Formats: sequence, C-alpha cells, structure tokens
Amino acid sequence: MDFRIRTIDFTAAGREIVRERDVSAEQIGIGRASTNAIHLPDLAVEQEHVRITPTGSGTLRLEASGSLGFTLDGRSTSSATLDPSKGGELGVGSYRLGFATEGDGCVVITVKQAEPDSGEAKDRLRGFSLVETLPGKRVMAWSGVVVILLAFLAIPIFTHLTRAEVEPELEGEGAVMMDASWSTGALSSVHHGLEDNCEACHVQPFEAVRDETCLTCHEGIADHAADERMALGMPEPSGGDALLWSVAHAFGKPGPGACTDCHTEHEGAGRMEPTAQQFCSDCHETLDARLTDTALGNARDFGEIHPEFKALVRPAQGADPVRMSLANNPVDWNGLRFPHDVHLDPESGVTQMARRLGGDAGYGEMLECSSCHTPTADGVRFLPVSMEENCEVCHSLVYDRVGTTFRTLSHGDVEQVEADLLAADRSPRGAVVTGRRRPGEFAEDGLYYGNFTNVTPAVLRSTALDEDGLCGECHLPGTAEEGVLEVAPVTQTARFFSHGWFDHAAHVQEDCASCHAAGTSASATDLLLPTMLSCRDCHEGEASLTAEVPSGCAMCHSYHPREGAAAAPPRIAGNLP
Repeated sequence: MDFRIRTIDFTAAGREIVRERDVSAEQIGIGRASTNAIHLPDLAVEQEHVRITPTGSGTLRLEASGSLGFTLDGRSTSSATLDPSKGGELGVGSYRLGFATEGDGCVVITVKQAEPDSGEAKDRLRGFSLVETLPGKRVMAWSGVVVILLAFLAIPIFTHLTRAEVEPELEGEGAVMMDASWSTGALSSVHHGLEDNCEACHVQPFEAVRDETCLTCHEGIADHAADERMALGMPEPSGGDALLWSVAHAFGKPGPGACTDCHTEHEGAGRMEPTAQQFCSDCHETLDARLTDTALGNARDFGEIHPEFKALVRPAQGADPVRMSLANNPVDWNGLRFPHDVHLDPESGVTQMARRLGGDAGYGEMLECSSCHTPTADGVRFLPVSMEENCEVCHSLVYDRVGTTFRTLSHGDVEQVEADLLAADRSPRGAVVTGRRRPGEFAEDGLYYGNFTNVTPAVLRSTALDEDGLCGECHLPGTAEEGVLEVAPVTQTARFFSHGWFDHAAHVQEDCASCHAAGTSASATDLLLPTMLSCRDCHEGEASLTAEVPSGCAMCHSYHPREGAAAAPPRIAGNLP
C-alpha cells in the first residue's frame, strides 16, 4: 500500500517547515527507533510503539506494539480500526498523526508535534515550579557575576596582600585562598611541590616571576657569563620585538635574559621542557659581531652553523691542558706507550696471549674495548684504566715463586721494586712461567728468565726505562729533575669537552669503533675523539626533518656552568635517557 508521510516542524521564529516522502509497504511502524517508517524522537514513545496494517476493505488496523497504548480521536486504546477516507487523529506521546486520503488514493499521514499547553492548566502548574520562587534571570545573572568576582578575584587578591611574609618552601602550603582557579596548568615534576603554594613564586599580584625569587631556592646557580659580557653579547631588540618587550616591561615582566625566558612552567606534569635553540642562537649566531675578542665560534643550528669541537688535551710532556680544535688533529700526551692497534688486531701476539690467559678474566677470544674500559655506574663516562685490574693479566709483574705462591713486584713504587729484587734468593731458577727450559729470552740471562743473581741497583737504573725494559715497555721516562728511575706522570682525562656534554649511556646501541678509530691507532698520543662531522651522521638541529636525532643546544650544553661532579647538565628526557 502507498503512504505519503508529511512531517510538519516549526523554527524558533514559528515558521512552518513541511517535508514529504512516499513509502510503499505492507505494514509501517511508528516509534522512537530510527528503523520505523515514522520516527518520533520523544522519550514518551516506545522504540516500537504502533503498527499500521492495511486491511482488504480500505481501512487501516492500528495495534500497539508495547505496553503503552495510544489515543485515537482523543480516546485511549491499544488497538483500533481507522478509515483514512473519513479522517482521524492518532496521538502518540507529544505527537499527533492525522490520516486522510488524497485523490490518487494515497493515504496521507501528517505528523505534527503538539503545541505546549498555553491555557489555565499551565498557569496552575507554574506555581509548583522553582521559577515561581527564584528571582528573575537578570538578577540571577548579575548575582553570579558578583559571586565569581568575589570567589576568584577579590578573595585571592585580599588574602595575597594580607598574608604573612615567609620564605618559600618546596613542600610548603600556600596562604592565598582560591588561587588554584588561576593556575594555567600543572607544574613540572621538579616544582610539583609548589602547586599549592602559588605565592612562593608569584610574589606580587599580576606580575611575572622575578629572577630574585628564583634565586631564593637556586642560590648556588652559576651565571652564564659575567654581567658586562652578557650585556655586550646580547643583541638589542628592534622593531616588533622592541615593542613587545616594552609592553612586557610595563606589566612587570623581567628580561630579556630572565630565568623565565628559558625555564617555562605550567606546561604540564613531567619534565620541564628543554630550552629551544632559538634562545641560544639569538646571541650566539652573531656573537663575534658584538664580542670582537671572543674565542667562541658562532653557532645557530648543529646541522648548519656550529664550530668544530675543542678538546682539553696536553700537547706535550709537562704541558698544561689546553683546549684545541679537533680540526687541527691535536695529540694528547698521557705518559704511556700504548698502541691500540696491536691490542685490537685479531692476528697479533697480544690476541693469542689473550686467548690463552684471558679466559679467567672474561676476555674471550680476543681483546675488545670493554676488556679494559669499564663504564661508570651511571654509564656516562669510563673508570680509569688500572694496571692491577686491567693490564696485569697479560703484563704480569711476577718475579719469583715460592711453592705455590707467586711474588709480584710493586707497581709504581721503584724503591720497593729495588728492595724486593735485592732481597731475592740468589740461587739460579727456571722461568716462572713454565717448568720447561726454552731458548732465547727464556734462557738464563734472558728477558723472561727468573734469575736475578746479577741484579744491582746500577743495572736496574740503567735498563728499567729502556723501551724493552721493566718499566719502559709501557711508560715514558720522566724528566732529569725527577730522577733516573722516575716515569712520566700518567694522565687519563675523564672529560675532554669542558663546555659540552656527552653521555655514553645514550649511545649504547652504537659500536665503539663507529666513533673511535682505535683499531688503526699506533700511538698512545692519538686523540681518538669523533669530530663534529661524525656526530652529524645522526644529530642535526632541533627542527631537522631528516636527522635520526633532532638535537637542540640544551642536549649538549648547560646554560649555567658547573663545577666538579655536578658539571653535567641534567639528562633531557625524550632526547637522552
């Protein structure tokens, strides 16, 4: 059967909107579910409320699908028969459906929502609502404004101005009431304890945090540079920047160069965001134009403009450490004779010895960097190489054996070595490394023969520091003023870059040889540090779209110079672990 469903809606201004659609079906449904042919969005209507089925005689059979009935021409019922040619009105919830037949025989169902009651019943019901007892909308609106101003402005300002002046404490509780509503976001993890104590940082209302406030807690922080050098090195703002700074100063904002220019808060819980490289490049990109006597090279972006690394090295014996550019291929004099290439060569005699002797020391088949270089507990640097811990497995100082006990020379104490050798038993004995007799250096009077009957102070003093001597095989001789048997001081630099920071723990996935060319180094004075070009294989500026690790200035440089063990900048999460 054909149905024409005509829906009448009203706009807010009361204008009528009529929509029509034709439906051909043996049965149509009325209800709140969208699957019904006539969808009535009213909570008083069931999902499947009424079914309309044509009969053979031209009438329509109306049946309630659920527990709720309907009204037909004002009478409540759950089933009825309706002749559309005579008309009728079906009531479901707040909707009224009128039935009629048009000239083409199509049954027209007009759907219209009933108008709200505007008669005396509505006035009677109004007395039972809150509207009758509350003030008017205008009074309510202005009352709300007054409450908001009192709670979120007047009370915080009054309690801020009348509070007792106390030193800020990280875990202290604030005295200002209702100030939490002014917070623009959570504090970082390092300042989390101040979230309930706004006045610890915001000393004056409507004024930015001042440097002197920061220094009440961070009193030991070092300056980036001397005040007069900073004043000369910073460019003067111009144009729009100058205008913005003048406005900022009018509202009490310090700077440029204030603590808050670099350390921004209320950016959310977690770590404080690292400083953007633009903060650094504002000065350092053209630093030589203002500080004409500076030794620092201009820097803007690690992938574009950055000077070559300068390492702290000793260029000669007895020289003081100086910073030298890696572009000049500097050497680092450390007082040792040590060829890395021999120790890392898989075919050398050192490797063969390591295979025989290194099993108990964990060396495996051949020496590796980790056989001698042990990282510190935090993984950042490496512990100094120790003769007793790292070298003596192969470079033994055993000179005698008594039963099952081996006697060892005292490393680093020449006078004790002399005394031990002079006190040794004078009777001839075989080499301590084996019970078999061998020719050459293992025969009597040979280098490795344990017969010290001819040892005298004069012989020891004349041969010990030869390149093949007892000490000279690894050590360089000292100066004449230090004595005949004095060796040159051994220096092992813990940190080559005094103005930058490198964390080995963040590079554990890399092989040592990818940065350090130890396998081809034949001299202990070789400075086995990677150049800036090597680092750029992975690192470029923070805005780089091609770098494996986009890197801002703060990843390797600390704005505040530090001393001692605290010289390292804090690790940057997301960049470094």
